[in-house]
Order: sequence, then structure tokens, then C-alpha cells
Amino acid sequence: MNIAVIFAGGTGTRMHTKDMPKQFLCMHGKPIIIHTIEQFEFHEKIDKIVVACIKEWVPYLKELIERYNLKKVAEVVPGGSNSQQSIYFGLCAAKEVAREGKNIVLIHDGVRPLINKKIINDSIESVEEHGSAIASVKVKETVLLVDQFNEIVEIPERKDSRLARAPQSFWLDEILAAHKKAISEGKTEFIDSCSLMQYYGKKLYLVDSPEQNIKITTPEDFYIMRAMLDAQEDMQIYRTGE
Repeated sequence: MNIAVIFAGGTGTRMHTKDMPKQFLCMHGKPIIIHTIEQFEFHEKIDKIVVACIKEWVPYLKELIERYNLKKVAEVVPGGSNSQQSIYFGLCAAKEVAREGKNIVLIHDGVRPLINKKIINDSIESVEEHGSAIASVKVKETVLLVDQFNEIVEIPERKDSRLARAPQSFWLDEILAAHKKAISEGKTEFIDSCSLMQYYGKKLYLVDSPEQNIKITTPEDFYIMRAMLDAQEDMQIYRTGE
């Protein structure tokens, strides 16, 4: 079974939204979180979806899921105090809905709606072959590694540098075991799943992410996403007219 775990626990402080979290802001007639869920809902290789959401917004998200007729969403669970905890709660729920045997989990940001069918396919295939799949893009500018005093300590070659994105995919039992180990050791500040898995010695394999697979974090990201959706819509119109 292939399960998408989508975490949508952010409150949107960098988006400067006062009334609702950023994942519920509307874009092209529907909330961003629904755009994201639909990427997995309409993919034939995804069997189930689990969403970890801000506790106070769980009832509203369930209403949206019903309104948009999203049949693959098996569970909506309250998120945690940070992304690591939200992902863990989502993984625990995924374990409850998984079949016996080996299951693949694709961990994805609720505010990263511009993925495509290919990255989902590539992620599943990479886990089946290698045991992991980290969506990434090549860097286009120079990366600087700095110390606590903001002094440059290393400038890695561009050809050796990547930006990690999502989904980040693994065998469900392996990533869940790593989370439980981190909790038992009091390690609660891993920024994402690939950081956690690398810390515990997991060999990570990359898959290419589409460039437009950005995370909607700031108002600028919101406008970029809207422009990209406008462009996609225009392309459909032009193709229809050919």
C-alpha cells in the first residue's frame, strides 16, 4: 500500500495571515490544502491519505474533505507542536490504516501543492528499489555554509549541492521506527524526515523535483503559486484551441 502523509500544522506567521492558517487560504477557488491533497487523491498509485492538521482546524478540514469529495483521506489527526511531531502523529495514523507487510509512505507539506504525477511515481519507484526517495532540485546559485558568527566556512560546488523538497518517502515501518527512536532519545527538533533518517544512518536517494514544487510560506510564495496556476490554466486553453 502507498500512503501519503500530509502535515498541515503550520500557523502561517510568516504569511502574516490573521484569520486562518496559510494552508486554508483560497487559490483559484479552493484552499491550498485541497490543491495539495488532490495531487494524491487523483493519483492511481496512492491508496490512502492521512492529514495531520492544527487541532482547532480539524473539524473545518473534515468539512472541506467532504465538500470536495476526497475519498482517499482515511484519517485527519491533530498535529503536534512542531513538524517532527506532526509527521510522527501522521505516521502513527498511517500505520493504523496500512495493510500487513511492507507499505510505502510519502511525507509531504500541506502547503506544497505544485507537485505532479511524475514525482509521485518516481518517489514510489525509488523506495521500492532503494528504500528512500528525497525530492530535490539542483541549486542555481552559490551556496554558502556559515558558522554561528555568520562567517563563511565552506562554499560547496554547485554540482554537488541540492535543495531538499517534498515528498520525502520511505518504507513506513522504517521511518516510524526512526521517529520512535528519536523520541526515546529526546531528539525532537529534526527539521524534516531526511534529516532524521540521515542522522540514524539511513542511506538517502534523490529524485528530481519539478522546479515549481515550492512551499507556500510567505506572501511572495502565494503570488508565485497563483502565477503558476494561471500559467497552467492558460496552457490548457491554448491546447484546447489547437
